[in-house]
Amino acid sequence: MGVIRVLLVDDHILMREGLRKLLEIEPGIEIAATAAGGEDALAWLAAAAEPPHVALVDARMPGMDGVELVRRLRAGFPEIAPVILTTFDDDDYIFGGLRAGARGYLLKDTPPDELVDAIRRGARGETVLGRAATERLVSALREEPAPAPRTGPPCGLSEREYEIALLIGSGASNREIARRLHITEGTAKNHISSCLRKLGLRDRTQLAVWVSRNP
Repeated sequence: MGVIRVLLVDDHILMREGLRKLLEIEPGIEIAATAAGGEDALAWLAAAAEPPHVALVDARMPGMDGVELVRRLRAGFPEIAPVILTTFDDDDYIFGGLRAGARGYLLKDTPPDELVDAIRRGARGETVLGRAATERLVSALREEPAPAPRTGPPCGLSEREYEIALLIGSGASNREIARRLHITEGTAKNHISSCLRKLGLRDRTQLAVWVSRNP
């Protein structure tokens, strides 16, 4: 796609301005507007000539919180991909935000390059979850009795592909996978793509869920 327009919604002005300065220097990313809360964001969108592709939304804000804003965005502006970016990693915000229609859930300690990557992936319609959200999601799904131990990788995966799939299930980023396995990030991405192709999955979030069901 062309330039990705981003709406920043956060009640802390230092965070808004910091994110704006961080993202506006990235090629292919444009800050469409900033808003101090959900009401301000919806008012700007109602008058905007062109909606943004991605909305970075804080979870806890005065008045309308991020979960409710995500719900309003999905109902009124379905072309926008809301991604929650917050300091809070509790279940109410994580699961509430995802149920409301958030495309992603990231903590504010996410490295800048991973945040930029998440924005690009969210704009493409992918789901992007940070480690905390992935761990909570996988933990919630691990309620079924554990199957008998496997004698080898399932579903035609190679030993290396299955090893990387397990790391994805634990919430590891491409950089962490590369560092742990002593491979390049490009090699890690290639293995992940192979896993998705063999398993018929769309993205790494679906792969994490698959791992939780196929330990």
